[in-house]
Amino acid sequence: MSKPKILVQLDSDQHASVFDAVVAIDSGVDQLLQYSLVAQDDVEGLVHGAMFTRGPADLHQTAVFVGGSNVEAGETLLKEASNCFFGPMRVSVMMDSNGSNTTAAAAVLAAARHVNLEDSKALVLAGTGPVGLRAGRLLATQGATVKLGSRSQQRAQQAAQSVSAQVSEAKVIGVATGTEDELAFAASDVDIVIAAGAAGVQLISRSCWSVCPSLKVLVDLNAVPPLGIEGVDMMDRANEVDGRIVYGAIGVGATKMKIHKAAIARLFQSNDQILDAEEIYEIGQELENAS
Repeated sequence: MSKPKILVQLDSDQHASVFDAVVAIDSGVDQLLQYSLVAQDDVEGLVHGAMFTRGPADLHQTAVFVGGSNVEAGETLLKEASNCFFGPMRVSVMMDSNGSNTTAAAAVLAAARHVNLEDSKALVLAGTGPVGLRAGRLLATQGATVKLGSRSQQRAQQAAQSVSAQVSEAKVIGVATGTEDELAFAASDVDIVIAAGAAGVQLISRSCWSVCPSLKVLVDLNAVPPLGIEGVDMMDRANEVDGRIVYGAIGVGATKMKIHKAAIARLFQSNDQILDAEEIYEIGQELENAS
């Protein structure tokens, strides 16, 4: 008789995410163990509890999910959890703090439906944030030439250096996008614009993007008015506006949810998986290919 599937949810916030809990249960988890306010020093004890209570043959039935609203804290928890493993004594781990990995994967996959990423140029607005950085990283991994936009040229360049250090042969630069002139210049030769900014902040006007001659796809990940890309509705899903294909946050959200559930289910196929941005994107690609 197989053991029940147990997911240990490590959350850096005061209250462990209800959203992540519901998705986990909908993904077929039998038992969910939630821990909140998890700090770096707490991880070893919690992960060892997951590792040492089942034999190696059953460890694929236990997994760890790292969440919370603080992506930087989530990255720390993921690294700490990964450092706990040795030999066959390990469990699979997924990190999706603030939905950063699943959202970035869904955004890039939306663009990939309409543009060959390997031959494309992309501008990621708010490219220094957690979702923007991951979207830029995934685009670069797929061979796209990437511009990471920020109001600060220095921050944009630092973000580009970070992606370049993570992705071999990445073609990525940091660009300033704080003014209309800077935005117009940054977007003038791209095929894709992804807006990954904070809720309620418009990052690019319709008058700016509508005159960009090579632009084919726009993806806005902000669902709170004013939206990140003027002229894109949150419900848009491969709709056409001014001759471009556009996606809004809810339009991308359906793909994000499919990826999230599939990634949770994948954790229980073996006990040696670390699901971060690239691995979660690959799961999304498999779902796209199967549909």
